[in-house]
This record gives sequence, structure tokens and C-alpha cells, in this order.
Amino acid sequence: MENKITDMERTELDSTMSKRFVWAVAYGSSIGWGAFILPGDWLLSSGTLGSTLGITIGGILMLIIAVAYGGLTTRFPVSGGEFAFSYVGFGKYVSFIASWFLALGYISVVALNASAFSLLFKFILPDFLEIGYLYTIAGWDVYIMEVLLSSLVLILFAFISIKSSGLSGNLQFIFALFMAIVVTILFVWSFFSGEFQLANAEPLFSSDNGIWTSIILIVAVAPWMYVGFDNIPQAAEEFNFSPDKTFRLIVFGIVASIVTYVLMILVTSWVYPDEQTMGGALWVTGSVVQSAMGSIGMTLLALAISFGVFTGLNGFYMSSSRLLFALGRAKFIPAAFMKVGRNKTPYVAILFVMAVCLVAPWLGRTALSWIVDMSSTGVSIAFLITSLVAVKFFRVKENYNLLYVIFGALGAVISLVFLVLLLYPGSPASLSAPSYWALAAWTVLGLLFFLFQYKRLNALTKEELDYLILNEEE
Repeated sequence: MENKITDMERTELDSTMSKRFVWAVAYGSSIGWGAFILPGDWLLSSGTLGSTLGITIGGILMLIIAVAYGGLTTRFPVSGGEFAFSYVGFGKYVSFIASWFLALGYISVVALNASAFSLLFKFILPDFLEIGYLYTIAGWDVYIMEVLLSSLVLILFAFISIKSSGLSGNLQFIFALFMAIVVTILFVWSFFSGEFQLANAEPLFSSDNGIWTSIILIVAVAPWMYVGFDNIPQAAEEFNFSPDKTFRLIVFGIVASIVTYVLMILVTSWVYPDEQTMGGALWVTGSVVQSAMGSIGMTLLALAISFGVFTGLNGFYMSSSRLLFALGRAKFIPAAFMKVGRNKTPYVAILFVMAVCLVAPWLGRTALSWIVDMSSTGVSIAFLITSLVAVKFFRVKENYNLLYVIFGALGAVISLVFLVLLLYPGSPASLSAPSYWALAAWTVLGLLFFLFQYKRLNALTKEELDYLILNEEE
């Protein structure tokens, strides 16, 4: 068996990712476009305090889940993240399931970041994008210029990702740093612009939903809002520093994300009275900043959302391609996905993600949001499995660590709560009917693919998989 394993091909990636790049991945991927596009929606559904508490509680819950990720990444610093962790804990079949749903979550975020960039232009230059009407899907008009702009952004960042992880990392850090600076400027400026007064922040909670539901509606989407932190373990094989620093970097990334979300909610909330800004605006935060801070403020906000979109695209191109690369290397999917170019990046996996996402701009933003909504379910499944792996792995004598066992158990409970909130029809945060159908379609597709791959998966021995997935030999 040793000779057979030795003869197997195990392509590896270069160690080029610095600590600052990894922090920027966690922060930039978590923020993406959401902190700049969604505050208006959150204020309408939950009020100022309800949104703020929901964001903060959701971030704290993610920090608890992240403990397991930090411990497992230290032990298994290989590409694939949850793919490798779930294999360690529960074997190849559960690993396939976790990876299948996680891949959907990652690829969905890439697609929606590209569409968010078009939304920015639709607000700033509506006449430019509303050229070449094609059709309407679920109430959203699709224009050829909007499709072309989103497609161009997807192609550009696929090229950057293929070019080198070093270039990608430097850009990620610069974008993340500038985004944080711009958000700080907008927040400070909000005290001296528009009709700022704390009374504008009312209602603190949605009068229609009540206090409890207002908070829960925001907490329930935390897996989607903070999913960027688990991009870090996907690239552990490429760290140029010790993987035992992983958890610290994840914490810095999540805390920075919480602060950014909260600051943008407050800027949107208290600059003008609610009734003047929420009335059917295409983009509430944009309307507020444009009215209160003029063209300079709008330019800063446009830069911030651009940086957010870029960091989201960059981070999730990285994580989705590394997950597919790891799956290809382990023979779970076609081996072509493990191919790397001269820059030591998994170019086939990156091109595949790009090709899938290039379909998204043709679907319209409403239809795409159904997929993204239910991707929270896929991410929560991955969180649950990883937390359970931490409990199982760190409770055995040779790996015993009580801290990881406790936090793994807490993370599992939290993940289950997220799944109940998303999937139980009576929950205030349950998925919409189209999202249920999209989730069912992805599940059926995964089942068919699993059946197609079953013989190949079954033929692989534990020794072979330990080598291909974990780089461990007997």
C-alpha cells in the first residue's frame, strides 16, 4: 500500500499567504457588499437597535463556532477546510455532503457580489445600465449592460486569482484597509451632516415584528453575513506562517466585521428621520448618504462598496477554488480540478467558478437572492459538522483539549439553532418558498452526483485518502 500511495499524484500549493492577507480575507469576505447595500432592509425589518443587537449577537455566535475552526486548522493545515475536517471526523461520505453544500454557499456569494456591483451603478448611473432591456424575472428587469458589467467583474477577478495568490493577497489587504478607513470617515461625518439626531434612530425595533422577532430576523442570517471567516481554513496549506495563529486572525476579522456592520446601520439610521429615507428607495443607504453628504460622501460610499465587492469576490474565488481543488486532489470530483498553473494557483477550479457565476447575471437579482438565502443553510450544515468534529476529535485521549470540546459542543448547538430558524416553516426567519425549491434542487443534484461518484469514492482506501486529503502517510 505504501508504494501505491507514494506513486499517487498529490499536487500542492505554494506557501505565499501572509498574516495580513489572511486577516483581510476574513474581514473583506465577511463584509463584502452587505454592509453597504442591506442596512436599509435591516432597519425596515428590525429597527435600529434590533438590527444592531442582531448583528452583534450573530457575530458573537460566529466567534464561538470559530474556536473549532482555529483548533482544527492548527492540526490539519491543508487546503479544503471543512472538507478535511469532516473527513477526519466522519469519513468520506459525510465529507462529500458537507463540501457539496459549502460549495454552493461560496459560489453563490461570488455571484451575488458581482450583481451588487451592478446595483451600485444602477443607482449612480441608471440610464447607463438600463440599456438593452432583455426580460423580467421575478419582478426584476434584466438589461444587457447590467449583464455585461457583472460579467466583466467576474472575469477580471478570475484573472487576478489565477495570476498569483501573492497579487490577490496584496490587493485584498489594500481593499480591506481602505474600506475600513472609508467606513470610519462616513461614520464620523454622519454626526455633522443631514438632520442628525439620536431621535432619528427610532423605531428601535420593528413595530410590526416586535423586539424578539426583530432580533431573530438578523441573527438568523449571521451564517451568511460572517461566512467569510471560514475562508481562512480553505487556504491553510498556503500560509507562510504558523497555523496556530489562525484563530486570532479569525477573531480580528469577525470583530472588525461586527464594527463595520454596526457603523453602517447607524449611519443609515440617524442622519434623517425614518419616513424621509425608507419610502421605497432602491438603495436606502445610498439615498441617505447622497442627501446628507452630497457628491463627496456618495463617492466615498461608492468606493467603500466597490472595495467590499472586490474583497468578497477575491476572498470567495479563493475559498471556492481551494475547496474544489482539494476535492479534485482527493478524487471526489474529476481530477482536472487539482491542476495548477505556473503561478501555482488552481486555475481549472477558478475558471469553473467563473463559468458557473457567469450564468447568474442573466437570472436577475431577485432570482439570485433566493439561492443566496438558502446558501445560509449550506453554510450552517458545514458549521454543524465542523463543530461536531471538534467534539469528537479533541475528546479522545491523544488529542484531548477540554476547551475545544466545550466550544465545539456550543458551536454545534448554535448551528442547529440556525438550521431550525432557516428551515422550520413557522420560524420568523424561515426561507421563502423559492429558496426551499432551490435548496431541494441543489440537494437532488448533489444526490445524483454522489451516486455517479459512488464507485470511485468507495474504491479509495483510508490510507489513500489520508494521504490525498491530509498529507498523512502510515
